[in-house]
Amino acid sequence: MLPKETITSKAAIADISDTDIPEPITVVYRHPDFLVIDKPTGISVHKDHQLSGLPDLVAQQTGDAKLWLVHRLDKITSGLLILACNSDAAAEFSRLFQTHKIEKHYIALSSGKPKKKQGMVAGDMAKTRNGSWKLCRSQTNPAVTRFHSVLCEPGLRLFHLMPKSGKTHQLRVAMKSLGSPILGDQRYGDKTALDRTYLHAYALKFDYRGKKIVITQLPSSGEYFLRPEVQRQLARLTIDCITD
Repeated sequence: MLPKETITSKAAIADISDTDIPEPITVVYRHPDFLVIDKPTGISVHKDHQLSGLPDLVAQQTGDAKLWLVHRLDKITSGLLILACNSDAAAEFSRLFQTHKIEKHYIALSSGKPKKKQGMVAGDMAKTRNGSWKLCRSQTNPAVTRFHSVLCEPGLRLFHLMPKSGKTHQLRVAMKSLGSPILGDQRYGDKTALDRTYLHAYALKFDYRGKKIVITQLPSSGEYFLRPEVQRQLARLTIDCITD
């Protein structure tokens, strides 16, 4: 059995001024070869309208000479993002992601009643004329997402999403296909204007050079994420992820 390291708390970093991000990014876990950050919602991993890409901005804050982006989160998605500290680690993480050796867990909120409360969403994805994506019935190279959900309060359901593939907008499209678009995701069917889109990259599990690593991070922003019953359900989910 591999030695196991579990990280469930935040690790603050120094306040560095003159970056494109108004507040410092939280570093949740630090390893000589990589670090894991809690990406805020509304921040692109690429340059976008920022002067620098996210790896460069984090490197300014941490003092690293260079950081490598090894996977991506949508701009609207908050949560755990791995940045490699050297090219060898970047290559290793690229291999781990390509071979699906990194287990990813997301949480989302929806006000819609799903067609089913748990199970799997699978199908090919095709781009639409407006640049969004849709789920198809074909299964040539399907996007696969396992999920389960729990009702937190009337009109508010928490989803635990476990993607088995890594397609663009996969989780947002899966939620729309269930009839439960993600709260605040106006692009994929939720018409409510809110403080954020309620999708968060919550946990990562992987083996790295002989050590099993489990990292969880609760969302730190969003009025609905911070509601008492949602927090209670998230606490239960944390225990399940750690002990699994």
